[in-house]
Amino acid sequence: MKILDVCCGSRMFWYDKEEPHTTYMDIRKAVYTAMDRGNERKIEINPDIQADWKNIPFDDCTFDLVVFDPPHLIRAGKTSWFAKKYGTLDLMGWPNEFRKAFQEIMRVLKPTGTMIFKWNEDQIAIKEVFKAFGQQPILGDMKSKTKWSVFIKND
Repeated sequence: MKILDVCCGSRMFWYDKEEPHTTYMDIRKAVYTAMDRGNERKIEINPDIQADWKNIPFDDCTFDLVVFDPPHLIRAGKTSWFAKKYGTLDLMGWPNEFRKAFQEIMRVLKPTGTMIFKWNEDQIAIKEVFKAFGQQPILGDMKSKTKWSVFIKND
């Protein structure tokens, strides 16, 4: 089993942050500090591979599973804790970026591959993201504000 976390950030939802089947990728590599509710906080983003999700540096059909938990904020102070922790999206450019990311993810997935997608609808509705992808998931959480969806690679 080969897994790619395409924008791992600080690996927040991983139980094992060094899961041996997984390659952790992110465009950022940094240690950030910021004030959060009166406390200084530190976050470390240290991917195995530093790369952009629009140009994934792996061959076609490499991974069984890709995890995609992209930034979901278009409105956040550039120096805020949320912006540093999660990253931000360009207000006008995010649909095109997501279309390219989805194409790249599908390219590196094996023919039987699966993508797990995590999204928070605080600022952008998930239906808009699916429109940018050009594909609907096969299943997912439709009730909470933070949604998990599963996509399979189309033939």
